[in-house]
Amino acid sequence: MYLKKINIWYLSSFLISIAVAIPIVTVFSSFFESTGNYSSIIKNTFLFDYILNSLTLLFGVLILTFLIGVGCAYLVSFYNFPGVTFFKWALILSFAVPAYIYAYSLTAFFENYGTAFTILKNLFGNGDYNSSIPKFDGMLGAIISISFSLFGYVYVLTRASFHYQSQNLIELGKNLGFSKKKSFIKIILPSARPAIVTGLSLVAMETLSDFGSVSFFGISTLTTGIYNAWVSFDDLALANRLSFYLLVFILGLFILENLSRKKAQYHSPSKGGFKSKTLTNLKGYKLYLALFFCSFIFFFSFLFPVLQMLYWTIIFPKHLADLNIIKLFLNTIFLVILSSIVLISLSFISNYGNRVSRSKFLEALTTFSISGYAIPGIILAVAFITFISWFDNNIINFFGFKTIKSIFIGSIFGLVVVYFVRFYSLASNGIKSGYLKINYSIDESAYLLGYSKFKTFKNIHIPYLKNSVMLIGILIAIEIIKELPITLIMRPFNFETFATTAYIYASQDLLEAAAAPSLFLVIIASFFILITSRYILND
Repeated sequence: MYLKKINIWYLSSFLISIAVAIPIVTVFSSFFESTGNYSSIIKNTFLFDYILNSLTLLFGVLILTFLIGVGCAYLVSFYNFPGVTFFKWALILSFAVPAYIYAYSLTAFFENYGTAFTILKNLFGNGDYNSSIPKFDGMLGAIISISFSLFGYVYVLTRASFHYQSQNLIELGKNLGFSKKKSFIKIILPSARPAIVTGLSLVAMETLSDFGSVSFFGISTLTTGIYNAWVSFDDLALANRLSFYLLVFILGLFILENLSRKKAQYHSPSKGGFKSKTLTNLKGYKLYLALFFCSFIFFFSFLFPVLQMLYWTIIFPKHLADLNIIKLFLNTIFLVILSSIVLISLSFISNYGNRVSRSKFLEALTTFSISGYAIPGIILAVAFITFISWFDNNIINFFGFKTIKSIFIGSIFGLVVVYFVRFYSLASNGIKSGYLKINYSIDESAYLLGYSKFKTFKNIHIPYLKNSVMLIGILIAIEIIKELPITLIMRPFNFETFATTAYIYASQDLLEAAAAPSLFLVIIASFFILITSRYILND
């Protein structure tokens, strides 16, 4: 009976899920590998610092993103004030600025004889301004850079929750004699807890996997340890061991989050049905405070890094002239298009295979394979290299075939494969959500009309899901444009994107040269974000 379910669609979906799952399984199995001498040195010296710095960074970022994200979401969802419509979508532009680019901007502005010094000198003449200009470097700089880059996760999800909250909740607080402050703390905020926690979970995963900003500020975290073990010391086993530790952190976050809300309930206590909120018109000093807060966050999360990069680009035109913009643009877009085609095509096949087979085993395997998104890119890259090296040494050599390492390591093909594992969840879940809107009766009607499974797939499903595909493609584009560690490790020699070029210049302390590629990266990412804003905001 079970064998009847096995067909070309089942096998296709099965093989795709297995291919995605292999690097993930490699990460888990890596803990049992033997490591070199450098491993004992790390364990006795730097490992504690890696863990402590990672936890400190995580704690600081979670607090700051919570305050910024929830604060902005609350103001634009419950109040009317000048510019509120603008801020609703403008605040999501922070997604366009990767943390490592924000780090370059922060340093360039506040460093000795940096942009802040130049501004003060032009306004007030010569003076010892460096001593009074605050310095944002080290751990503080990393926390600020990552927080302003990632608070959008909390803002978008919390705002969506606030947007659909009923007027009944607000009236409940009034009936209980609560002030607006107390109603917010006791009723409104708890009702939005699932959205807030989900946003913070995404922030936590991105923070723990951050490489660009922490390496720029010279902070030793598990992520930088993984990179150095592989690149600097050529110790793949140690890189895998550190990857396992980092993965344990991430899985621990999921467990704690699930345990914390196990007995919680988040439904509205009202039985009177949903009532749209009545927005409060702010007046007096409250109006100015709301306007100042949103303007401050928008400026420092988006305009500040953009203006800083633009400033460096203008006053140092030589770096712009030396930059091969067309080549970098074509390389970046080439990766976006190729990866999007692969991700969307294979996700389509996988989802349709699940749909026609209705196999619980296949569904479980697919569910496991999409967990790659929760694993930092640097871990997946190292795990992929580990598997290819093992397969080449033990299988390919055994049969006397030519080595395959050059096909997968340091190649466009290998780079796209790791992109696929990393972002498979994004594409697969997007298409799956679209498929949930297609009733099985449509498939059965097509079969009765003589349509084959392939013809049903091609002529009915693909056209029906075209809007979902467009949105998924744009979201994938945003992720790949900003992706740094995977591209840095897996790219072919002399193949650069805007992200890798900016990082290479910044790592050499050439911030002026890093400005131009950073600016182009943000502009391209902003373009895609603005296209998706109507989907993100859900208004």
